[in-house]
Amino acid sequence: MEPMTASTPAPRLLLGPGPSNAHPRVLAAMAQPLLGHLDPAFLAIVDEVQARLRRLFATSNPLTIPLSCTGSGGMEACLANLLEPDDALVVGVAGVFGERMCDVAARIGARVTRVDAEPGTVLEAGAMSEAIARVRPRVVSFVHAETSTGAWQPVAEIAAAARSAGALVVLDCVTSLGGLPVELDAWGIDAAYSGTQKCLSCPPGLSPASFGPRALARVAERRRRVQSWYLDVCLLSSYYGSERVYHHTAPISAIFGLAEALRLVEEEGLPARFARHRRAAQRLVAGLAPLGFAPLVAAAHRLPMLTSVRLPERVLAGGEAPLRRRLLERHGIEVGGGLGKLAGRIWRIGLMGENAREEPVDRLLEALRTELPTL
Repeated sequence: MEPMTASTPAPRLLLGPGPSNAHPRVLAAMAQPLLGHLDPAFLAIVDEVQARLRRLFATSNPLTIPLSCTGSGGMEACLANLLEPDDALVVGVAGVFGERMCDVAARIGARVTRVDAEPGTVLEAGAMSEAIARVRPRVVSFVHAETSTGAWQPVAEIAAAARSAGALVVLDCVTSLGGLPVELDAWGIDAAYSGTQKCLSCPPGLSPASFGPRALARVAERRRRVQSWYLDVCLLSSYYGSERVYHHTAPISAIFGLAEALRLVEEEGLPARFARHRRAAQRLVAGLAPLGFAPLVAAAHRLPMLTSVRLPERVLAGGEAPLRRRLLERHGIEVGGGLGKLAGRIWRIGLMGENAREEPVDRLLEALRTELPTL
């Protein structure tokens, strides 16, 4: 019998909505020998990660932790801890991930009120404020950087309206963290979550999350236990706090990688990192224009790390998927298609973390110049 072998896929330039390519130092960190999840040497790295995440989230929240799940798990952790059956929730829905918030909350048994925006636009602060004043919800949630559209949502006005009504504020920072300013304390955000695979340039599998004092007070006064044992922040805080009570076996290698990624972020400095993302996006939009691709989102609300573009007629005529497949198979470049209402109508091009540089942009543009004349 022939021995089983694993095939090694060809390298890809990941310019979709995530994951992004990881820095070699991150991959090397993840290849380090394992430690036990209660080993003092590992716990020292966990402490470092928590401290660096606080700086990245711009918060003093002690319970700022790398949840052992993806960003969608972070969403569920925030909503499952803060909502009980029959609680009222107002959700700003400006794309697929606002829709997902509604689904998660409905499964918890919350009464969900939606405030919708057309895909590619941002929420109207006035409409959100009106719904908050009318519903008087327990929680208000919305997405900072909507991955399905590339729209950048202003936060402060909506968060202020929620807090004035006594509501807790949950913010999705999956795509924004590490590529845009995130200022939880200044904005008055009570719980937030992100993912490692986008602007932090780590493999997927961890959800950096932060829970503020109002959120933890809400959990402490719940009428019933959190429906998810695994995501119960009361239990998690005993492991990530000073007690170090066993909860689950932490993903050791993933946390090694996140620690290294956060060191890279701080070595570069946030202002420089944010500026690098802006420059890369500007180069992409300028280079795509002569090829017939136009941004979906108005410049004032366009994300630097994820650009959604309308497709030229010659691409739409034959369906957009074959061209994306050619980019992948012939050039090793991945770009993302549209989701939901935008499926088949747009591409989502990610310039996240390590990929927010001139070379990936130029490589994609050259591949498109090669393939478009063949359509």
